[in-house]
Amino acid sequence: MPRSLFCAVAAAASLAVPFSLAQTISPISPADHEQAVSIFKQLIEINTTDTPLGNVTTATEAMQKRFLDAGFPAGDVKLLGPNDRKKNLIVRIHGTDGGKPVLFLCHIDVVEALKKDWHTDPFQFIEKDGYYYGRGTQDMKDSDAALVWTFLKMHREGYKPKRDLILALTADEEGGKSNGAHWLVENHRDLVDAGFVINPDAGGVELENGKPMVADVEATEKVYADYQVTAVNRGGHSSLPRPDNAIYELTGALEKLQNYTFPFELNTATRAYFEALSNHESGQEAEDMKAILAAPPDMKAAARLSKQPSFNSTLRTTCVATRLSGGHANNALPQTAQANVNCRIFPGHSPEEIRQQLAKLFDDSKLTVKYVSDAGEVSDTAPERKAIVPPPPMPEVFKPLTALVDQLWPGTPVTPEMEDGASDSIYFAQAGYPCYGFSAVALERSDVRAHGQDERLPVDSYTKSLEFFYAYTKALGNE
Repeated sequence: MPRSLFCAVAAAASLAVPFSLAQTISPISPADHEQAVSIFKQLIEINTTDTPLGNVTTATEAMQKRFLDAGFPAGDVKLLGPNDRKKNLIVRIHGTDGGKPVLFLCHIDVVEALKKDWHTDPFQFIEKDGYYYGRGTQDMKDSDAALVWTFLKMHREGYKPKRDLILALTADEEGGKSNGAHWLVENHRDLVDAGFVINPDAGGVELENGKPMVADVEATEKVYADYQVTAVNRGGHSSLPRPDNAIYELTGALEKLQNYTFPFELNTATRAYFEALSNHESGQEAEDMKAILAAPPDMKAAARLSKQPSFNSTLRTTCVATRLSGGHANNALPQTAQANVNCRIFPGHSPEEIRQQLAKLFDDSKLTVKYVSDAGEVSDTAPERKAIVPPPPMPEVFKPLTALVDQLWPGTPVTPEMEDGASDSIYFAQAGYPCYGFSAVALERSDVRAHGQDERLPVDSYTKSLEFFYAYTKALGNE
């Protein structure tokens, strides 16, 4: 996104205040809060992993029942998907003037969580010490629940937007063979056709010791890629150990990866992000942010910032081993050892380019580096998948967003960001839809637990996200 377009965001924001009363943040009632928490709890306690124990349809059917029980017409609450376990839910509130709809894109599946690794049951919703615990509390059943509650509340109040509002709860964003966003774009475009997409699986408010530092809106994102790294050997009797056994070959390669740092990079989104953040930070960190924006950038400053995992991921491609397997018997030298290497690729580079770079880094003829698709298919080469091209900052998106952020988190700058992970926005962006990522969730930078142990969300963050989405959804419907 050109710098002039980022300036347009600020210009649009300046037009947003004062804001109309209908779109002003107001506290939600105890009854509304109770309902929103009950939705959140229900979603957390339904296992939607891509495992034999998980079932996305159980969750989407539960939400469908809530909408139908609330009086939504059956034709506006559609449950559909490629198989019985991976059905997506599409909910529509009809507008009055036929304008292009707004689509809220929310995946409802979660990453697997092992109970033995947690201090609580990951599929039990627990409130303690000011937090909600459970798998999906950060990624992203919090936003799923907030938007389900928002649509239910608007229907109960008889709200009539100017244009259609669509909520999509989808399968397999986290992995699996039935990605709901992709399937809907390919097979049921009419149900999700919109003027633009809001994806709460990205963006949000960064906190540092409780202080809001910046409100991120996803403008682009990294490209996700998995690679299968395999070492093979003739094996042998374990009483005759050799340094060239398959596990040693593989761990040697992974040690090279651990010690390797991909080159420093900036693009228009990350440059704007650090520009905004440098004016809100203080001390050495602020100076380092300014230094990496200089020409030429200060590599010592980049190294200091890179000690923080979130900044490191924003400044370069990252790759890490996430799974290991090897050997066939306790008393035999391993003939095969294998690792999955997960990469988040900086825009401008393709999965095939990174596959070749990994092979060059390992520099071992006994190793193979193959690409693994989202469906688990392994191939010798990787695709030339393109990153999201940042869309222009549409005033109808940014004017209310900026004004409402200022009400909830006064003085917090709204800035574009590059999402360090990946999201289902890619499927809609590639189909030509402008996509914007904002979760309205405030998290400490040091407490991002998505995909990790003891995932949790501050109670106050959930409450504020409810207040935000109710006002924001109405604002978008009225633009």
